[in-house]
Amino acid sequence: QVQLVESGGGLVQPGGSLRLSCAASGSIFSIYDYDMGWYRQAPGKQRELVAHITSSIIPTYANSVKGRFTISRDNAKNTVYLQMNSLKPEDTAVYYCNAPLGTGVRFERWGQGTQVTVSS
Repeated sequence: QVQLVESGGGLVQPGGSLRLSCAASGSIFSIYDYDMGWYRQAPGKQRELVAHITSSIIPTYANSVKGRFTISRDNAKNTVYLQMNSLKPEDTAVYYCNAPLGTGVRFERWGQGTQVTVSS
């Protein structure tokens, strides 16, 4: 079974930056062939996909983060990253990674997520 472990969150002031990491592991598993994505869930809101990177390294972003967030991947390390710049209070949420598949996700078990809080 695939395990997803997110890290790198924290408390940051508006305008600040954070870099999130998502390490994927499991027996005989590689993210090489999969699209990967970063999701976030704010209190009282549904989980949303904010950044998506295809297996051929093509990124797409939600309008709310475009120009501020950058998704990348290191297939050799089975790791996906999210560089977040110019953070805003509305970016406050728990951030998760998974593999987008149609309107759902490939991996049934989500990781614990990493909390990002943007506040002065």
